[in-house]
Amino acid sequence: MYRGATVGAVVPAYNEGGFIGEVIDTLPEFVDRAYVVDDGSTDGTWGEIVRHAERANERWRAEAPRTDGGVGFDRRVVPVRHERNRGVGGAIKTGYGRALEDGVDVTTVISGDGQTEPDIVERIIRPVADGRADYAKGNRLRGRDRDSMPPFRQFGNFVLSLLTKIASGYWKVADPQNGSTAISHEALVELDLDSLYEDYGFANDLLVRLNVHGMRVADVSRRAVYKDETSHIRYKTFVPRLSKLLLRDFLWRLRAKYLTDDFHPLPFFYYFGAFAASVGLLSLFRRIARRDGDALDALTLFLLGWLFMLFAMVFDLRQNEDLQVLVYDHPDD
Repeated sequence: MYRGATVGAVVPAYNEGGFIGEVIDTLPEFVDRAYVVDDGSTDGTWGEIVRHAERANERWRAEAPRTDGGVGFDRRVVPVRHERNRGVGGAIKTGYGRALEDGVDVTTVISGDGQTEPDIVERIIRPVADGRADYAKGNRLRGRDRDSMPPFRQFGNFVLSLLTKIASGYWKVADPQNGSTAISHEALVELDLDSLYEDYGFANDLLVRLNVHGMRVADVSRRAVYKDETSHIRYKTFVPRLSKLLLRDFLWRLRAKYLTDDFHPLPFFYYFGAFAASVGLLSLFRRIARRDGDALDALTLFLLGWLFMLFAMVFDLRQNEDLQVLVYDHPDD
C-alpha cells in the first residue's frame, strides 16, 4: 500500500526477454499486485515471466503474508498472456480490467523494458494516491538530464506533444508518449476501456477521454532512463496513424464536451476558423498560380481563419485550466 491506498501495477511486455525478469524482481515494495501481461511475444518473454512470478510469489507468501492491507490477494504477481499481439494499449487495457475487478485504488504502469525505476513509480503515483489528480503521467522534458533523450526522439516528442495538447485540451501537459502513468479506481470506473485505442497511440487517446470526463491530470517531471531496450515503434506508419487518431479524437472531444454534455461556442470558432483558413489558403495558391496580383482578400480570409482558431485555443485553455496539476518541484527526480 502507499499512503493508505492499494496499488496495482500493469507491466506490458512484448519480446522483453532479458528485461522483464528484472522488472518483476525489483517491483517497488508498495505494489500490492502486479499484472504482467505478455502481449503475444515470440521470444522467451512468457517463460521468463512465469519463472520470476513464481519466485516473487513464493517470497511474498513467506516474507510478508499480511502486507496486502487486508485486501485478500492470494498472490502478488499475476502473469497474463495474450495469444496474439494486441499492442501496448491492448496489454494495458487488460491490466486495467484486472485492477478494476480487484478494486485496486491506484493502478500504475511500469515499462517491461526496465525504463521505469522504482523511485520513479513512487513519484508518479503520489498525486493520485493523495487525491490531487485522477491520472498522472511522467514528463521527461522537465529535468536537466533531458538531453539524454536521443535528438530524433526529442523532436518527435515535441511534435506529438503539440498535437496532443490540441486534441486533448490538456494544454500544459507534455511528453504524451511517456509510459510512466498512474490512474485512480474512480477514473477506471468512468472510462469505457473496450473503446480505447490499443496501439502506441493509447496514451494520447486516453488523455482525450479523460478530458471529456472532466478528470484532473498531473504532469510529473521525471528523469529519462535509456538502457539496451529496442523500440518496437515503426515511425513511418506510427506518425500518420497517430495523426489521424488525434484528429478524430479532437473532433469527438469538441462535440462531446462542448455540444453534447454542455454548450459552449468554442467548437464554432474552430470550425469557422479551419474553414476560412482553408478557403483562404486555396484561393491564395490559385491567385499565385494565375499570377493575379490582387490576393489581399484571400490573405485576409486566411489570417482571419487562423485568428478564430487562436481564439478557440485560448477559450479551450481557460476551460481546462483547473484540470491540470503540474508537479515540477523536483525536476531531477
